[in-house]
Amino acid sequence: MSKLQSPRGTHDLFAEDQQKFNYITDLAKRVAKDFGFSQISTPIFEFSGVFQKTLGDTSDIVSKEMYQFEDRGGESLTLRPEGTAGIARAFISNGLTRNIPMKWYYCGPMFRYERPQKGRTRQFHQIGVELIGAKDYKSDIDVITLSYHFLKELGLYKKGNTVLEINSIGDSESRKNFRQKLVDYFTPLKVELSDDSKTRLEVNPLRILDSKDSGDIKLIEAAPTLSASLNSESQEHYDKIKNALSTLNIPFKENSNLVRGLDYYSHCVFEYKNSDIGAQSTILAGGRYDHLIKMMGGPEIPGVGWAAGIERLMLSSDFKSESVAPVAIIPMAENSEPVGVELCYKLREQKVPAEIIDSGNMSKRFKKADKLGAKFAIIIGDDELKSKKFCLKDLSKGEQEVIDMTNLINKLK
Repeated sequence: MSKLQSPRGTHDLFAEDQQKFNYITDLAKRVAKDFGFSQISTPIFEFSGVFQKTLGDTSDIVSKEMYQFEDRGGESLTLRPEGTAGIARAFISNGLTRNIPMKWYYCGPMFRYERPQKGRTRQFHQIGVELIGAKDYKSDIDVITLSYHFLKELGLYKKGNTVLEINSIGDSESRKNFRQKLVDYFTPLKVELSDDSKTRLEVNPLRILDSKDSGDIKLIEAAPTLSASLNSESQEHYDKIKNALSTLNIPFKENSNLVRGLDYYSHCVFEYKNSDIGAQSTILAGGRYDHLIKMMGGPEIPGVGWAAGIERLMLSSDFKSESVAPVAIIPMAENSEPVGVELCYKLREQKVPAEIIDSGNMSKRFKKADKLGAKFAIIIGDDELKSKKFCLKDLSKGEQEVIDMTNLINKLK
């Protein structure tokens, strides 16, 4: 039998990694609640059309990365590669159009078949927010300020290596004008484009700007910028966002080639990048998606949101675990274990972490207590059984005292 291990691109979480994971998700949830967002949970798999219709056939997710399968009933299902499309589906299928605006946050696993590397796995986890039903720039500011506040509380602005990049990809009219300019620019250069970008040139030229191919990147440097194609409505929306961010003292950088990789985005898009984690530097990203719900068969209802990869945030966060040291209970006398069990239960009942160490001689038991990180040890010997008092030893100072159970529990609390 071959060695049993987790599938490639997945990982197990435990010990300090699990504590860091919980810390990040708990912080995100608290900040989202402070901004008036409530939690939503959707299935980890959806009908494949939910993602094929919305993410775009030429996106890397749909063309290369989706975990798609046929169930026993013949239905095509897909493990969710991202959260927004499933939440839009939930909004439509639950008939929530009369409840707008809806402000939701979510947290859970996502799945993409791609080459595992630092900060990128095949099963990964995202936290995100969606604000559905508000079109004006203030809703963009709502989700961006939430993300900034979250990352700042996480400590990612302490070193000065986290930057918010923004751009506007405009409305449908603006993108139509820009599309033609890109076609005119890239067509004579088609032979130099990567195979993926050659396909994108025919189907969705804007996606070329999102290419990670080194040859494409050189050609993109001299390509037309979207800002020159924005109509007055798109420019006004974008200017209001920039002015509001400046007023709120939220630093940002404009990136004219930032387009995001999915078909449903429009108007303002944004990414936070952190230079600590190498090539996969984007730690949080999002934007506006005014036509997504209509694309999925619902009414014309706008939305805006973002998502962050927890694994990448774990790489960039300086979180250190602050676990409470347990009390080591050491029953040494014959028949002292039941007393130790009772004491352990009573301490835990009072929210005092406690562990029984019941094997080995006295020296080995104290070594185990030290390995646990215990600050105190309670020794139960013959004298303690007779007197119904306990020997409490401060392991950091080497001092000890004899104390009854009631006072013992109160002192440890």
